[in-house]
Amino acid sequence: MNRREFIRSSLVSTGSVCLASVGISANPGTTHILSLSFDDGFKNSFYRIAEIHENYGLKACLNVIATGHEKSFNTEPTWIPQKLLGDFNDWNKLNERGHEIMPHTWEHLNLTEIPYEKGQENIDKCLSYFKDNLIGYTDKGAVYNFAYNASTPELEDYAMSKVSAIRTGGWLVLKDSKVNKFPVNELPLRLGCWGDGPGFCDDYIEMEINEFLAGRGGWLILNLHGLDDEGWGPISSNYLDNLLKRLIKIDFLSVQPTGEIVAMSGVY
Repeated sequence: MNRREFIRSSLVSTGSVCLASVGISANPGTTHILSLSFDDGFKNSFYRIAEIHENYGLKACLNVIATGHEKSFNTEPTWIPQKLLGDFNDWNKLNERGHEIMPHTWEHLNLTEIPYEKGQENIDKCLSYFKDNLIGYTDKGAVYNFAYNASTPELEDYAMSKVSAIRTGGWLVLKDSKVNKFPVNELPLRLGCWGDGPGFCDDYIEMEINEFLAGRGGWLILNLHGLDDEGWGPISSNYLDNLLKRLIKIDFLSVQPTGEIVAMSGVY
């Protein structure tokens, strides 16, 4: 399944709580981890996403296409027009500001629709390009984010032989579970995520996070793209700003990039 085939599953809303009503001292200690994982590399959106996170002392989780800055990039012009994408000068600037920049494939192909050997080659070329162009990048500790959140067990195993974690469709990896295991105690990791589109996904995000906060805890990864009118399933900038403003007041919740959580494991 990929994002173009995604069908929103029905959710159990019993016990759901509104973010605005969650008490600051609802539970002692951090029991819930949330990662807002932004894909593709929209230049204007990613700078704005970073700025909004910085306003609340947070680091943004930004995943970029290795060749997205090249004029020849046209893999999905409807949702990822090349003219809107940044380059590694931008990603190094955001990296220097403390935000997380991770690989989101070589050319944004659905690797399940091409020969396995070609998929391997795409993974290798992507990781090699990051090593050569993103300051401080190493595969150790990296999270490889599959395009369309589409993968196969064979592709996952290959990618995990290179990096510390992969992110793919939660419906493929975690079956009926809505959260990833936390704390992390072994690497490499298969991380599952959820997303919605192609229109604005503000309501979907609110619903998912409400349900997550009402549960026992774990690690929820929501896959997002651009802000306002950029990308598949965009989120409005005002909503993101208000969302983070509310989330940082919840003492049992930590909002972190995926790589930060992997690093916190202490496994590598």
